[in-house]
Amino acid sequence: MTWINRRDLALLALRAGTGAVLMAHGTQKLFGWFGGSGLDRTAAAMEHMGFTPGRRSAIAAGLGEAGGGALLVLGLATPAAGAAAAGAMAGAVSVHAPAGFFAQAGGYEYPAFLGFTAATIGLAGPGRLSLDHATGHTFDQRWMLAVAFAASAVAAAAVVAKRAQAQQDTAEEPS
Repeated sequence: MTWINRRDLALLALRAGTGAVLMAHGTQKLFGWFGGSGLDRTAAAMEHMGFTPGRRSAIAAGLGEAGGGALLVLGLATPAAGAAAAGAMAGAVSVHAPAGFFAQAGGYEYPAFLGFTAATIGLAGPGRLSLDHATGHTFDQRWMLAVAFAASAVAAAAVVAKRAQAQQDTAEEPS
């Protein structure tokens, strides 16, 4: 029996833990699981936070978290999974940023940590204990890394900027 590399075990544990948390977080939004709000209430909350249209924003955030998390757990399309989850967390960071860094004050510490962890896994790769490895890295190509992270960064920046503009427009409306 071949000894499994500790690095591969560590990547599996990191992927499984991070992916499971992201999946749970996303399914709260999409399906109301684990005490979540479900799609309709999440869409209304997203609209209230300045993410318009709310339903599309809720679906995108839920899929980025749940879908990206599921793919991380499996170690499948790892660059795209890490980028999608990190992009979704960038939106969450923008919501929590006014409260500062630390989570106990409502800050962005937790979504930032999830986003950076997902991005790091996407950059590092899934390890040998993954579907990417089992499929000969069909969905884990070098070009995918650049495309996935560039697309995620552009999309996250556009969403955050659109939200900021909506908040500014709302603040400028006469009472």
